[in-house]
Amino acid sequence: MQVRALALALSLQELGVERGDVVAAQLPNCAELVVAYLAAGLCGAVLQTVHMPYRGAEIEVLLRHSRAKVVLCVGETKDYRAAESMLALRARLAALREVIAIGNAVPAGCRRFDELVAGPGQAAGLRTQSASDWPYLLLYTSGTTSAPKGVLIAYDNFLSNARLSTAELGIDADSVLLSAAPFTHLYGLFSLNLTFAVGATAAVLPAFTPQALDQAIRRTSAQGLFLGPAHVAGCFAATLMEPAALRTVRFALVSGSAFEPKLAEALQGRLPQAAKVLQLWGMSELQAGTFTRPSDSLERRCDSVGTATPGTELRVVDVADQPLPCGVEGELQMRGCSLFSGYYENPEANAAAFTDDGWFRTGDLAQIDTGGYVRLIGRTKEIINRGGVKFNPVDVELLLLRHPRIAECAIVPMPDPVLGERACCFVTLKSDGSSAPAFGLDDIRAWLAQHEVTKLKWPERLEVLASMPTTPTRKIRKGELQAMARHLQATS
Repeated sequence: MQVRALALALSLQELGVERGDVVAAQLPNCAELVVAYLAAGLCGAVLQTVHMPYRGAEIEVLLRHSRAKVVLCVGETKDYRAAESMLALRARLAALREVIAIGNAVPAGCRRFDELVAGPGQAAGLRTQSASDWPYLLLYTSGTTSAPKGVLIAYDNFLSNARLSTAELGIDADSVLLSAAPFTHLYGLFSLNLTFAVGATAAVLPAFTPQALDQAIRRTSAQGLFLGPAHVAGCFAATLMEPAALRTVRFALVSGSAFEPKLAEALQGRLPQAAKVLQLWGMSELQAGTFTRPSDSLERRCDSVGTATPGTELRVVDVADQPLPCGVEGELQMRGCSLFSGYYENPEANAAAFTDDGWFRTGDLAQIDTGGYVRLIGRTKEIINRGGVKFNPVDVELLLLRHPRIAECAIVPMPDPVLGERACCFVTLKSDGSSAPAFGLDDIRAWLAQHEVTKLKWPERLEVLASMPTTPTRKIRKGELQAMARHLQATS
């Protein structure tokens, strides 16, 4: 791996990559992406990650904004000729000079990855030695807007965060870590950074399916799992991730969206006796902000995202950025060694993101108890304002996820000419055969009434979807659901 990374770094320099230039990569979880991650750093470049589901329109916006000089991609997949798409983009993007393709289907005009890593890989040939405060990573929080939010990260930020977290999570050189999340996302990258920090082993899962994850855990004897709630739910629905598959696991770290406590407890029940379910909260702007520790109680590990990571400060504030007492709900703010310095060439976003005294506004609603444990409540933009009375729908969503027929659930605000907003509930249903009775809003209301939820929080519209719109990391895209709700209201 080291020799190939050095060889690629030298090849990138020969192709004209200088310190600070952006090298983009749209690759699945694979050894080649890890080599590119290391090689970009070795030659002083900045690696920009691009999620695999993105196509030409999204990619062009991102590469134009970053001014990437080189892009690495697969030659083609069964439904996507990535290299040809990148070559077409090169004709329209002045900064983009080289397309490097992996695999056998490499069209004319592309460089072959295998040829670029075939050299001797001598470190003495490198012109650049990286410094800890240099930027080395560029992540994007959105790929489809006219003003993308690029998160530019220095080595000091994420690598220190990972190094300080290894002991807290019980990770050492003998650990085998397996991420179901893509390495193009910060959570997948966090698993790699933890691996590098102690010389552990990274097991590679190219793309998630319940069957592929189950087989990978068995095949690699994985000890640390990096999962999202959707990965767990998907495996359970497919009657996978049984105790026999998890016999080597020491911890399962879950992040990305709300993790229903009952689901967390169910996963804990399948793990070996000494293994622990853990939760993490993080963002592209700060990597890991909190996590639960193996020494925490089961209740803490299932019902909170833990306490601050080493070097991280947290507070909850009101709308005027004034700190709130323990247990009071407000916006979660953060500062610390892992925090990025600002969005890439986006001064408007930067002005809104930081307080005058340097705290980062996460946009997450949370409570912090007297022990420092954080419980996430939702997002500030997802609050529903019904006739001047505001409420957070997250608790209702979690309750509905316990309904025997609901697989996924999201509640978003829907415009209303009288009350301003009402609640629109989107669900997908578990597969229970064509003979199952129809599922409607009355079923939702009956469930909430049974669990004594105030009518103020009851959804007033239900839409059953075949599938939820999700991000590449399987988070539900609530923005798309809000747009659907607006359209439904306008056309009804």
